[in-house]
Amino acid sequence: PPAHSRSDWIGPPDKYSNLRPIIFHVPPNESLLERRLREARQETQLWNQRFWARQNVSFQQEKEEFIYSRLKAKGLKTRAETGQKATLNAEEMADFYKDFLSKNFRKHMHYNRDWYKRNFTITFLMGQVALERALRWLRWKKKNIGN
Repeated sequence: PPAHSRSDWIGPPDKYSNLRPIIFHVPPNESLLERRLREARQETQLWNQRFWARQNVSFQQEKEEFIYSRLKAKGLKTRAETGQKATLNAEEMADFYKDFLSKNFRKHMHYNRDWYKRNFTITFLMGQVALERALRWLRWKKKNIGN
């Protein structure tokens, strides 16, 4: 982002995670608490990007393998005569989705637990930063009224 920008910038969706990365604005007079908040947000974003990139790649790979094995079992090819990719019906794909979710239940449970912990920490830091800014504003106002 340009040097004069005072906002976070949000990029296009990542190819693997489908999440939009954020370039966080660093204010010139960033306090220690504001820095801790920004770094917690950055680390959470990176953690989230890594998780969903791995999860989506795994999902796509397993989905392709599932479709291939089902088509092969039916004696069908992966491409129709028109050259279009062969697909399975919704009921067959529902079997895959159910199995995938069951197999990854614990992974998602741990992800959700960690996600809530991280968001609680970020929310707590946001409250502290808001309080710090309010106190800074009140001190500034008191100083300027006194003059």
